[in-house]
Amino acid sequence: MESIVLEQATAEADALLPRRRTTVCRIIGQPDRPALWEDWRWQMRHRLTKPEQLARLLELTPAERRGLEMSHGRFAVAVTPYFASLIDPDDPDCPIRRQVVPREEELLVSRGDMIDPCGEEHDSVVPGLVHRYPDRVLLLAIDTCASYCRYCTRSRLVNRDRLEPLSRRLDRILDYLRSHPEVRDVLVSGGDPLLMSDERLDMLLGAVRSVPHVELLRVGSRVPSVLPQRITSALAAVLRRHRVWLSLHFSHPDELTPEAAEACELLADSGIPLGSQTVLLRGVNDDPAVLKRLFHGLIRMRVRPYYLFQADPVIGTGHLRTSVGRGIEIMRALRGHTSGYAVPAFVIDAPDGGGKIPLPAETVVEHSGDTWRLRNWAGGVYTYVDPPEAG
Repeated sequence: MESIVLEQATAEADALLPRRRTTVCRIIGQPDRPALWEDWRWQMRHRLTKPEQLARLLELTPAERRGLEMSHGRFAVAVTPYFASLIDPDDPDCPIRRQVVPREEELLVSRGDMIDPCGEEHDSVVPGLVHRYPDRVLLLAIDTCASYCRYCTRSRLVNRDRLEPLSRRLDRILDYLRSHPEVRDVLVSGGDPLLMSDERLDMLLGAVRSVPHVELLRVGSRVPSVLPQRITSALAAVLRRHRVWLSLHFSHPDELTPEAAEACELLADSGIPLGSQTVLLRGVNDDPAVLKRLFHGLIRMRVRPYYLFQADPVIGTGHLRTSVGRGIEIMRALRGHTSGYAVPAFVIDAPDGGGKIPLPAETVVEHSGDTWRLRNWAGGVYTYVDPPEAG
């Protein structure tokens, strides 16, 4: 019965999307033509960035109106036409809407809020290169995203012109990498590196790959969920050529559209390993049933759920964050009730640069000598005894 209800809801949503697309095109003053809609550069040129555009698209709440009025000069607002077409205009609690439309709560500073919650500035060794863990670095390629998430960890940098163009920084980045043979893993992020042209991205990935001791090259991107039109055969060829792993970002099952599935299928068929990172968000996905639908959908798209992040304490995001306890409850409800491939690790990126800290399941009941008392997913307690030779 549950699957039938979900299928009906999906069919109804699919029927609404063409009408919403037409509405979005009318608001941005563009013709509703498939050839234009499928052009990712057209999507970027016509992002919804003005309060009056969102006011025409949505029945704005007073909190959203004030949030849009006060967003000028603060964290930017931008939504691709494609992603905007997924928003329910009549539901202020629409999970897509909550992620991209500012609310007045963003002006509130909660206890523990931080400008740079992950301490990246402290661990920045050259501009745009963060070296925290012994064997891996974070390379910030650009400061632009297709759509701006209201919970963005790097809202201090994104769309603020604080990051110099990569061409001015790349030589210093490469010099650092070459002089640090312990670095075997490079994560290219931003902003969103997949918004670079194929040629520029090819150049960057090739330059990093030229460092002999770099074994693993990863790219972090939200593009398949907010701008799937960007995923082309030419882009997939660039990623395949440099043996890239993709770390994607999906937050809610409503993002698993046919367009997103087609993009991920193209990437997977090109031999590119796909993982997904999800941020736990209040009113968006803080429910075991919602996350199970998301993770099952990702698995069907050959995307492995990798991390479930406790939302970082970015200034003005208290209304979007859950408690850590809620995250632990959700993980307890997932483990054992679905396949292990569909269960990510629940982690906190510790404030002030402490790095990712996994929150393990409460499975060890007691440990004495060589005997372990363990609790399984159903609450049963079992005994495991170490072999004598294990030491």
